[in-house]
Amino acid sequence: MFKLLAQDKSSKARRGRLTTRRGIIETPFFMPIATKGGVKALTIEDMQKLDPGILLSNTYHLMLRPGEKEIKKLGGLHNLMNWDKPILTDSGGFQVFSLAKIRKLNKEGVIFRSHLDGSEYRLTPEDAVRIQMAIGSDIMMVLDECVELPAKRDYLEKSIELTSYWAERCKKYFDIQSKKQKNNKAKKQRRALLFGIVQGGLEKDLRKKSADDLIKIGFDGYAIGGLAVGESEAEMIGALKYADELLPKDKPRYLMGVGYPHQIVEAVKNGVDMFDCVIPTREARHGRLYIWKKKTGLLKTKAKFYETINVKAQKLQFDKKPINKESQFPELRNHTRAYLRQLFINDDPTAQRLVTLNNLEFYLDLMKQIRSEIN
Repeated sequence: MFKLLAQDKSSKARRGRLTTRRGIIETPFFMPIATKGGVKALTIEDMQKLDPGILLSNTYHLMLRPGEKEIKKLGGLHNLMNWDKPILTDSGGFQVFSLAKIRKLNKEGVIFRSHLDGSEYRLTPEDAVRIQMAIGSDIMMVLDECVELPAKRDYLEKSIELTSYWAERCKKYFDIQSKKQKNNKAKKQRRALLFGIVQGGLEKDLRKKSADDLIKIGFDGYAIGGLAVGESEAEMIGALKYADELLPKDKPRYLMGVGYPHQIVEAVKNGVDMFDCVIPTREARHGRLYIWKKKTGLLKTKAKFYETINVKAQKLQFDKKPINKESQFPELRNHTRAYLRQLFINDDPTAQRLVTLNNLEFYLDLMKQIRSEIN
């Protein structure tokens, strides 16, 4: 399932290979966000050219619209999207805690009201896995409580207990259903993967307790959750520095929701294999273009290796440089930054597409460069 291929000599960075039922992905890798089944401003054909190897979709949004039954009737999320490579789905827990208007939390799960129409939903650990199975996810996440930081220690302790309890229920349900699928000749295929999520805020001993609980249950991979939720960048990097010693060496590590390019490099140097973040697509919608300054020696330098350009800036009005002269996309090689600015200040949706293409290409190129440096 996961094979470690190389370890960097000067850091904890590692290169590996993650095998899923729909394909093999070289690690470390970045997952573009297809929240509701699509990457904003891009088509699936664009994504096939970018070739990230894997996409991330959001269970919370998909369960609300179009719905679990509707996706299943359409043949699953892959058929709906026309995407034949792996998809990772989160459990919906983070969005329940951040978006849902009203929620009740207990050992059985979460009761919440949709942010769309106020209708009431119930999400148990078993529900979270069932929905992800129904829509055809290849890598599933357990239901967990993501605590916003700063948080009091006593609350973090209780939250870890709850997350571990939910994780055990998720794993039990997942194992039962996976066995049924294996025995069903009509639906015979390799099983999906299930990841646990380590919580514990910034406290090393609580993170260790959470990791130990999950390792005892046994998962295909382990996510580092509860970061980039209110703490400083220095605090986040500090928490990552002991993640490597807490998690198994033979399983992939996934840092959820992070981050900026330099944060990804720091996380890789601390042994992380998988990433997702809204930054390249969200920043694109605000007109921020990611450009290389220095493309080599990423794991050995603290120097800033990239810059962001505000495409709405006045100084770009007469800029005849291509958007990205090294891009695989002719529209990024052939159009000028002046033209991109003209599109953006006039609210032409083409501008968002071009910047989104550029930013995702940058992020995926970043991961490719990192992999090439780990020997």
